Amino acid sequence: MREPALDGMVQTVLDRPEPLFRKGNTNCGGCGMSSTLQMLGHAVAERRVQLVIPAACAAVAGGTFPQSTFGVPTLMTTFAAAAAAASGMASVAALNDEDMRVIVLAGDGGTFDIGFASLSAAAERNEDILFICYDNEIYGNTGGQRSSATPAGAVTTNTPDGKVEQKKDILAVLAAHRIPYAASVSLAHADDTLRKLRFALDQKGFRFLHVLSPCPTGWKSEPALGLELVRLAVRSGLFPIYEIFDGKRYVVNIEPDFSDQALDMYLSLQRRFQKSGLTAADLRPAIERYWQNLRALSGRIVPARRDA
Repeated sequence: MREPALDGMVQTVLDRPEPLFRKGNTNCGGCGMSSTLQMLGHAVAERRVQLVIPAACAAVAGGTFPQSTFGVPTLMTTFAAAAAAASGMASVAALNDEDMRVIVLAGDGGTFDIGFASLSAAAERNEDILFICYDNEIYGNTGGQRSSATPAGAVTTNTPDGKVEQKKDILAVLAAHRIPYAASVSLAHADDTLRKLRFALDQKGFRFLHVLSPCPTGWKSEPALGLELVRLAVRSGLFPIYEIFDGKRYVVNIEPDFSDQALDMYLSLQRRFQKSGLTAADLRPAIERYWQNLRALSGRIVPARRDA
């Protein structure tokens, strides 16, 4: 697959006749899923799209027909069926020779856990789907239970002393499927986010984007600090920003400075980590191991920039 252009990555935004996610939704203030949808709306521009959303905050926040706040045709599915339903929709569009992008918007429960069987099957078949996971690291819509995306040390309703297990490496799992394109996305870096969304929308086959999605309710953080928390996670190296092409070519997009101060601030601004008492010193060894492996896979840094 041809690598996306790194020059002129910020393009003029074409206004849609109607926003992808309209006013009147019931999302919490500071919700990362709302930011994801707004960015996706800019990236979609005049392209024809259909959304598929499994059981999740996104399904509830949009409301019910005919008062739905989604500005494009949207299908709500059961937790496990989003990728399967999207596969059928993409096949119908292809049979009718329609220039249609089918987009799944799922939380970590509908991606990492309950929805993984149909996700894996669709990825293995290389279905023509863009699958976007807004990862708020909990089952946010059902009260804040742990998922396999929940990081170690985070308190949830069913891990009151902090989760013991490490977070699942979902990008590594998708890379093993050898799909055409997979990437992590930082909402705090709009140029990189828009570039990846536009590139993914223009490709064929199964594409996967992993978005770290702040959740003030589940993270026990201030709503206004959501994007700053993402920036701190990227800067400290906790949430690496990179792309994978065809499951084998890795490109790191943002070089962190591995600041322990940034990592400690990230932890201290979320009350979900207070009980476990996690510090930068606790997380740094695992972060260094991850980056050592990522550097071995990538072999180079593109573009050459340092996050601040």
